[in-house]
Amino acid sequence: MAEFQQIRAFLRDPTCRIPHPDHIGLGPELDGEIFESVKPGLSAYVDQPEKGAETVKGLLKMAKEAVPRSHWKETPVVLKATAGLRLLPEPKAQALLSEVREVFEESPFLVPNNSVSIMDGSSEGGSWEGGSGTYKLYTHSYLGFGLKAARLATLGALEMKAVDGQMFRSSCLPKRLEAEWHFGGVRYQYGGNREGETGFEPCYSEVVKVVQGKLHQPDEIRRRSFYAFSYYYDRAVDTDLIDYEKGGVLEVRDFERKAKEVCDNMDRYTSASPFLCMDLSYITALLKEGFGFGDNTLLQLTKKVNNIETSWALGATFHLLQSLGLSH
Repeated sequence: MAEFQQIRAFLRDPTCRIPHPDHIGLGPELDGEIFESVKPGLSAYVDQPEKGAETVKGLLKMAKEAVPRSHWKETPVVLKATAGLRLLPEPKAQALLSEVREVFEESPFLVPNNSVSIMDGSSEGGSWEGGSGTYKLYTHSYLGFGLKAARLATLGALEMKAVDGQMFRSSCLPKRLEAEWHFGGVRYQYGGNREGETGFEPCYSEVVKVVQGKLHQPDEIRRRSFYAFSYYYDRAVDTDLIDYEKGGVLEVRDFERKAKEVCDNMDRYTSASPFLCMDLSYITALLKEGFGFGDNTLLQLTKKVNNIETSWALGATFHLLQSLGLSH
């Protein structure tokens, strides 16, 4: 929750259960989704935790309007904070979470244990079987490999306390660039390598250090095709690899080709995000060196699957329902 807060209400028939991995049946079905967001995110209230919690009340009001009153007591509500809070000093982050927890406890919804937390690195995996064959659902949490955390890691700023006047530089950024980035309550100054190299090769050497040897690479999924969304989708749209509304199918090599084009011609992309070269190079390294995908691995880029917005929140919801005993 770095730049905005969001609420997603996933609506489903309460009489239906999410299938257990060992049970035969169709996958989980959702009746619909309600999405709402507010700016700024919780981390912006680092010194005003009570005010931050007040913004959550507005999101809960939206949830009350979306969920029938008769189901409030059996509808779990959770807050999963991401990089914005994770990068705050521990006492300040916990103060924010404590205030939000109080707001949850005062709501009419079901409040599970650990309902308000910063996302950890836990992982869940399994398989769902259908009557016409076996469908494998693989999920794994790759903590710290989101796009914004990756930018800080590439700049060498992730584990450092930024101080006024300290400049973080990278060959992934335009040479003459000098700018500021406010993230997680911290002001970072960053810029390009004025004297050193720029371009895809030196940039890739930087980003590959962020992922190489640090991710789980399951052998059984390397040769399959995948759905990709979030920043994969956004950067593919930004560079005209896919259509914004329709999405598209790409191979891993397409991201690498576009990364080379952008990084080796950064002057042509001055109107785009200054992080475009870094982001594309990171995505390439994450797919190839991190996940171990081949150049020809297919990626289905989409915003929705069966009219439901694709996001990490949807996967987290399935896991939550299973953990609450709603899976059989």
